[in-house]
Amino acid sequence: MSLASAANVHKAIDKKKYQITLCYINKSGVWFEVDDVRKATSKDERLKAVLGEKAFFAGTKEIKPDVILPILHGLGGEDGSVQGFAQLMHIPIAGPSLVSSVVAMDKDITKKLLTAAGLPVVDWIVIHQSTTYPAYKVVTEHLGETLFIKPASAGSSVGVSKVSTPGNYDAAVKEAFRYDTKIIIESAVPDAREIEVAVIGSERPEATVPGEIIPGEEFYSYDDKYDDASKAEVEVPAKLDEATTKSIKQMALQAYHAIEGRGMARVDFFLTADGKIYVNEINTIPGFTNISMYPQLWQFEGLEYSDLVDRVLQLALEK
Repeated sequence: MSLASAANVHKAIDKKKYQITLCYINKSGVWFEVDDVRKATSKDERLKAVLGEKAFFAGTKEIKPDVILPILHGLGGEDGSVQGFAQLMHIPIAGPSLVSSVVAMDKDITKKLLTAAGLPVVDWIVIHQSTTYPAYKVVTEHLGETLFIKPASAGSSVGVSKVSTPGNYDAAVKEAFRYDTKIIIESAVPDAREIEVAVIGSERPEATVPGEIIPGEEFYSYDDKYDDASKAEVEVPAKLDEATTKSIKQMALQAYHAIEGRGMARVDFFLTADGKIYVNEINTIPGFTNISMYPQLWQFEGLEYSDLVDRVLQLALEK
């Protein structure tokens, strides 16, 4: 997903306005200067950072970026790692701050902050890998018969399972623990619509109209999000009455402020048949593929893809 988003963003950036150096990070965390992120190899020139000097070296070539644009999803990209690195380098970085990245990556901490801000969230419990986890019967007495089990700090529905019988509970817990040492177990919201709002800005952020994800599977899984055979649909704007639209937009901005949002984010909601709204999660570096909700929402608002990327970069340079 990161590669697909990065390729689209690179294509959209105004080459007359920006001089671009592409960086590819492999699974071992090694940085390379590349011509095409989709065709990176170990033969590309390794990038070496000089802390405090605002500079990288690719062989003998010095690269001194004015701004870093991180199109990186999940751990290592939107969890504060790259944001902290940019601070050490004294280079502005587009998108979320270090604080908002760390907070939003951890679903448990996010829920606690949203609750403190008076925003409704789905009931949940936290389990640490170092402790004995409770039995299915014990959990369902508090959260109901159907559960979602998730790693606390992972994105793109990785490691997420829907559980409605004791038989697959243990396997789901173990699957979530493959990706994190802390997991959360949430109540399922029956027949909920999945609504998303795009936010941009810092001190005075702006929110788009809500859009709706119509999953092609039982829930919006990793494959449903990114597989070419996915039957999921995106509807912009979502078919909502005026009052609900207004409430969701306002809650998106409240959630953004609650996590000290900066630059950009996508705020996701559940909407029940009887009109109850729950904040599900906040993605500080939303997807930028051709089918991603974030650019589609802004396009509906009149901000084309290339102008959206420019806006995100300018926000970073201004701060």
